[in-house]
Amino acid sequence: MAGASGGAKWLVLSKLDRVAADTLIPRLHEPVYLIGSSIGAWRFACYAQDRPLEAIERFEEAYLGQTYSEEPDRDEITTKSRQILDYVLGESGTAEILSHPVFRTSIMTVRSRHVTASEQPAVLVPGLLAAAALNAVSRRSLGAFFERVLFFDARDLPPFFDMRGFPLRQVELAEANLKDAIIATGSIPMILSGVRDIAGAPRGMYRDGGVIDYHLDLPQSAPDRLTLYLHFIDRIVPGWFDKKLSWRKPDPSNVDRTILVSPSKEFVSRLPHAKIPDRRDFINFKPEERIRAWRTVVDMCDELADEFHEVLDKGQLAARLEPL
Repeated sequence: MAGASGGAKWLVLSKLDRVAADTLIPRLHEPVYLIGSSIGAWRFACYAQDRPLEAIERFEEAYLGQTYSEEPDRDEITTKSRQILDYVLGESGTAEILSHPVFRTSIMTVRSRHVTASEQPAVLVPGLLAAAALNAVSRRSLGAFFERVLFFDARDLPPFFDMRGFPLRQVELAEANLKDAIIATGSIPMILSGVRDIAGAPRGMYRDGGVIDYHLDLPQSAPDRLTLYLHFIDRIVPGWFDKKLSWRKPDPSNVDRTILVSPSKEFVSRLPHAKIPDRRDFINFKPEERIRAWRTVVDMCDELADEFHEVLDKGQLAARLEPL
């Protein structure tokens, strides 16, 4: 199962996550690899707990209710993120994830290199601009600024363990680093503070895995397996800097066995403001307006959940497939 970066966009998937937790997870009886970056990793931290439905509900409740001062700084936003994670995991969530009988959790992060390791805007911003400019020419150029770091469950090696294309480090997940890895993979540069010197990992500054793996352009499944990808749009954007690069596509061999499930454009057009929630809503709307719109989106997504449940329950998935 794959889960993309996207921040508040995940709210359009929370009801689909419930269907997966209620309908699919109980049927799984062999190792299933979860690979997520940013909010995708947060969602899977709910999936891999003993009571996934309750964890998803805690995450949704905390995410919908988050509020900030008028001009929050990185410290305030980072502190709130850790508070939400503590609430979602509770006292036993970390241990449950690491000992789950079926799920093998993997978390994509990046380790910043050179100027992108700085938290000083005067240094970090030019570094990000340089990375964006060179990425427009060649995606591989991101390797000069960031290094992929895969935090993985060492009980079974995932099919993407030796992924290629960028410098890569692999770090075993443990009680001492799981929370920091989840925080790091959602640490958007300039918005949240990076996480420095994670236990068991090479020293350095760790940031949002979506910088390189926004929608996970990596081998998502073994040759004889399929990947289920609950996603908020019907396409895969390789990296964070590729969002406006319409020509940048994923490697077809990475997603040729991926089943992507997403809301239709017609459904999205009926949502508040005719769009899926995103982090700009914190700027564009007053807190009460944002929260009201987000709760409406979640309520409307019962429609998606009912349809997804019907597709699974009546065995209609194969008939509904279209080429990705």
